[in-house]
Amino acid sequence: MTDNKPTIVVVDDSSTSVSLYQFSLQSLEIDFVSFNSPSAAWPYLQENAPDLLFLDIIMPGMDGLTFLEQIRGLSHQKSTPVIMVTSKDYAQDRYIAKKFGALDFLIKPLNGEKIRTLIYKYARVKPPMSS
Repeated sequence: MTDNKPTIVVVDDSSTSVSLYQFSLQSLEIDFVSFNSPSAAWPYLQENAPDLLFLDIIMPGMDGLTFLEQIRGLSHQKSTPVIMVTSKDYAQDRYIAKKFGALDFLIKPLNGEKIRTLIYKYARVKPPMSS
């Protein structure tokens, strides 16, 4: 494992969504880490700053917007690039997410090409060379 590979973290309670991320990213030179809830992700994010964080908004327990506010309270997470993921595209959610520094929105149903495009844009990952 190379230490300089970008780390992409996904926090999403949908195992189907996590599987789609894994499938979409398998050809990229990245480290992929996923969690099914904010409480599961919290210990990891207290110690690590990913190169890009995909954060679902609608989850049981703590929602993604509240969790984003919480992680922004950690000094090493103040500038972590965050993409909010949601099945309901509400203006209020966009406003709150931008207030806490989210860079973009990914609307469900997820699309592998859109996931990769956001990673290329925000995590400075290069597309794999075509054969």
